[in-house]
Amino acid sequence: MSRDAVKFGRMSKKQRAILQAEVQKLLKEQKSEISVSLQSCEAQAEQPSTTTPELPHSIQPASWMGHSRWDSSCSSRSCSLPRMQLQREALILHTPEKTQTDVTSRKSYLRDQQLHLENVRPSIFHNVESYCSLNLSSCLPAECMMSATELELLMQNVVFAHQETCQYRQENLQILRWETFSPEEVQSLQEKSMDQIWERCVCHITDAIQYIVEFAKRLSGFMELNPNDQIVLLKAGAMELLLIRMSRAFNCYNNTVFFEGKYAQLEIFQSLGCNDLISSMFEFCQSLCALNLSEHEMAFFSAMTLLDPSHPWLQEKHKVDTLYRKIHLAFRHLLRRTHREFILMKLPEKEKLSSICQLHLEKLNIFRQMYPSIAWERFPPLYKELFISETENS
Repeated sequence: MSRDAVKFGRMSKKQRAILQAEVQKLLKEQKSEISVSLQSCEAQAEQPSTTTPELPHSIQPASWMGHSRWDSSCSSRSCSLPRMQLQREALILHTPEKTQTDVTSRKSYLRDQQLHLENVRPSIFHNVESYCSLNLSSCLPAECMMSATELELLMQNVVFAHQETCQYRQENLQILRWETFSPEEVQSLQEKSMDQIWERCVCHITDAIQYIVEFAKRLSGFMELNPNDQIVLLKAGAMELLLIRMSRAFNCYNNTVFFEGKYAQLEIFQSLGCNDLISSMFEFCQSLCALNLSEHEMAFFSAMTLLDPSHPWLQEKHKVDTLYRKIHLAFRHLLRRTHREFILMKLPEKEKLSSICQLHLEKLNIFRQMYPSIAWERFPPLYKELFISETENS
């Protein structure tokens, strides 16, 4: 018995011809589908964009800062491979039949190529569709082009950076959310002097900011920024991110915040002498808690707040703006996936955060006028570096 008979069974010339015709027809159909899809994408790329893509027009598209970028030459190289393969297969199909061994070899080759096309085709169309939907906007600069893979990597980076630098785990906070200070403990804290409670709170703020600095360092692209710009962003955004993270440790049901192992009422901070500042912070946390942000959404909101390109004194503003756009697009992609795009319109405005941070600086300046030496002698260096130098110039 021949080797072909063992492998394929006995088959007449007519059956072989029918089988070969079916394979050829299937390959031609796949070639036609891929060509039509590629031509459609190329046509969209060549047309000037007069309208905003399907993504919400209120958000500017952004990109991932990876080393490989999607551009016209790159996309054409990636998409030309299937065409070349199909052309080679067409040549093989039209080669005159010589021997039974040749027929067997061709059948094996065609079967292998059929499996290859079935495996690579989804990824080809995934990349093409992602490119067409995300990057074909004539208003975007070349450095803001990105692939779907880069988008996923950015999403993972932001989420992991947040999770790895959270001071408290959400599950632990949930366990303690009804552990509040007793009336006696509240009275004891209220009786402390202003300088004592200020120093105590400043130490807690500094601890939280250390986690925020680590969050910034873990964000892809941040450490590649100009050192001056890194400092500018951290000085401007540290207190804002602290407020955002404070909302994670806020119990909106009884209006308390996690402080020294328990949930503290507003009255505990009375000795600070800045009730308006504490009330504003509590109100902000209350409004942010009402949105029920997930940890993923909290991570992206924090990253966008930190990488705000509107801050003055940035030396390479265009680089910060590029990072901000990339984070913005990744956040929008996440919200589209979870059907929570409405969150973008409900996030607290930048002015709200800035006003609370400015009020903090004003209260700090008042405290330093009342206690000139305490801030320099007893406040942590990181806190002084971030805030006191600014108040001196105010």
